[in-house]
Amino acid sequence: SNLSASCRSRLHPVNMFNSYNVKFQHTKALTSPYPGSHIERSQVPEDKVGWLTEWKDYNPVEYTAKSVLARPNWADPQINDEGFSPKFNERDGEVERKSLNGLYVVKNGRPRNPVGRTGLTGRGLLGRWGPNHAADPVVTRWKRDGSGNKVAHPVSGKNILQFIAIKRRDCGEWAIPGGMVDPGEKITATLKREFEEEALNSLQKSPEEKAKLEKQLQKLFSQEHFVVYRGYVDDPRNTDNAWMETEAVNYHDETGETMDNLPLEAGDDARLVKWVDISEKLELYASHSYFIKLVAEKWGAHWSEDPASECHE
Repeated sequence: SNLSASCRSRLHPVNMFNSYNVKFQHTKALTSPYPGSHIERSQVPEDKVGWLTEWKDYNPVEYTAKSVLARPNWADPQINDEGFSPKFNERDGEVERKSLNGLYVVKNGRPRNPVGRTGLTGRGLLGRWGPNHAADPVVTRWKRDGSGNKVAHPVSGKNILQFIAIKRRDCGEWAIPGGMVDPGEKITATLKREFEEEALNSLQKSPEEKAKLEKQLQKLFSQEHFVVYRGYVDDPRNTDNAWMETEAVNYHDETGETMDNLPLEAGDDARLVKWVDISEKLELYASHSYFIKLVAEKWGAHWSEDPASECHE
């Protein structure tokens, strides 16, 4: 999870850039200083973010963090390093260099951020040139009373949905458990692995305990699921040459039988883990509040006490 989406990244529903071909705009990807540094981005006026707008004087700052240049296993070499010839826009050995948003431009050997200029070149804190893929599992159930009946919200009258949330160690905000897709790993495997590591502390479990958890989770993660969002994420770590993309997927336990007996225990990047009631009052990090809203809409669950603010497809 070393590259999980930043605490300050945001998705704006109005300006989304995803698999449904809705335009996305930068907000967090233009902020300074760059996370974890004193680096200031070059200023990019709103009307010059798009690459189609000519800007001859554009002079972005070049920055790649030392932690990335140290070549951990999740990071690429520098673009000009001998023997490094990445295959952009395709599967490159075990590394997925395709974007969830389609083809991206490669100029002077470097991939170009599909949403536009960010005032910074290089990779910043991101390991891969081009898209850096993450996965966010949204595990839900209905809130029930002591008799096992669904609990409805007193104002909206809609049943209350709950999801498993973690409190992140790095920023202290509540979030969906999630993290980066490992090379050669399928998204479905990432979703399950990240959930196990962050919400069940599987990294500290014995082989016997792990086997028991696997058996419990198999039913949930093998059932039909709902892809909440696939695509680009406006993230403060994004640069002109490297950016975050995620796939958020909802796994819903309709009866509660699978998840009720699961021993929640925070692990890996998580400090705490618990079931949280879903509503618009939730303050979650990154784009997670928006993902949660889409899940509530999908199941016709409670979201807002003000009917006028409910979003109808």
